[in-house]
Amino acid sequence: MNNRTKLLIISAVIIMITTTIFAQNAPIDFEAGGYGANWTWAVFENATNPPLQIIANPDPTGANTSATVAQFTAMQTGQPWAGTESQHGADIGMFNLDATNCTITIMVWKPVISDVGIKLVKPDSWALPEIKVSNTVTNAWEELTFDFTSHIESGYDQIVVFPDFNLDGRTQDNVCYFDNITFSPQGDPPAGPATPAPTPTYNANDVISLFSNAYTNVPVDTWSAEWDNANVSDVQIDGDDVKLYTGLTFAGIEFTSSTIDASGMSYFHMDFWTPDPTAAPAIFKIKLVDFGADGVWGNDDVEHEIEFDETTLATESWVSFNIPLTDFTGLTTTSHIAQLIISGDPNTVYIDNVFFFDGEVGIDEQVNMPIGSLSNNYPNPFNPLTNISFSITEPGQVLLEVYNLKGQWVDTLVNSHKTANTYNVSWNADTATSGVYFYRLSLNDRVIDTKKMILLK
Repeated sequence: MNNRTKLLIISAVIIMITTTIFAQNAPIDFEAGGYGANWTWAVFENATNPPLQIIANPDPTGANTSATVAQFTAMQTGQPWAGTESQHGADIGMFNLDATNCTITIMVWKPVISDVGIKLVKPDSWALPEIKVSNTVTNAWEELTFDFTSHIESGYDQIVVFPDFNLDGRTQDNVCYFDNITFSPQGDPPAGPATPAPTPTYNANDVISLFSNAYTNVPVDTWSAEWDNANVSDVQIDGDDVKLYTGLTFAGIEFTSSTIDASGMSYFHMDFWTPDPTAAPAIFKIKLVDFGADGVWGNDDVEHEIEFDETTLATESWVSFNIPLTDFTGLTTTSHIAQLIISGDPNTVYIDNVFFFDGEVGIDEQVNMPIGSLSNNYPNPFNPLTNISFSITEPGQVLLEVYNLKGQWVDTLVNSHKTANTYNVSWNADTATSGVYFYRLSLNDRVIDTKKMILLK
């Protein structure tokens, strides 16, 4: 055997080893000859820790027709974060998370509505926080999708599943089933705003801008710090530069090398847009951190965080925040502001026009809110009952009507004066025929939104 042949063999072995080490054993289907059924699953924080069982599918007629699945009994006396984990150094194998495998799906069957959590862990037990997604149906199989683009790292070797993550506690033992855990490429980018945020018109001499096409921006070290849990990219909306955050849990924007003296400013401004649901319990938080007189982290730092909920946020609409700096009550100094931290439940967020400014704004301008929002009905498809949630930000005459595909009126669900609040109504379509319907929300004759629902009988 000549040296060239030996070299080729050695190279091939290295490639095989590398492929073996850095490709997770998936899908986890719990089938004979597949992955998961013969793994060493440990159960933790679950009272007596009943073991994970691999059993025949209790509901093979639904969305999941697999022969075998995993059964996890979440004990009433167990911790809200009780779960099960594969074995380090075996089972799922050593793998990297990247754009080719960062969308994780799992089939679940649960008797309750609660979060399902998934965490990936390294051999030294290092891990980013679990990602949680709630099931939306009970006593039926449902596929949940987890966006792990914010967790892209090398060298994972363990998967942890929290089938019934409920911080409110359990009222009983909940027998949950899960199956078919897959790792897939990153999906298409989320649909973004069709139009840019309103162009700010404040005098440039009264503005300290971090990010805006309308002004000259000061230096920003990073729009996604090493310690945060988010991904950021630069996109354009009709020629306007915008920051897009995906997989957002919390994002650190730092300008520590050149802190901002905002002592002469009156307001902090930010434009916000999300395609995600903004009804409760969704929240979005804005925190400012001042490094104090020494201008470095620690010692005399001060900070304050302001939280926005469904009364302010909106789905698929630009929301402009004009926040008086005096509202950041814990921010007792503003001469060395070094960090801006955004966080919350909307996991996909577009941000524009981030700046401090001095001036006067009216009360109505402090948060430029839409007059209301309309949520997707649940369940959808449905038969014959479905629930519709909507919010209005000012009092007035509310009209919520149902129409068929031809635009013909079918039913009126609300026609009355309402105060600013969030409301839930039900539609009983017992006398309607199967098909596609539209429901439209108006406030004081101004249409807020129209959405589609499907009746299947």
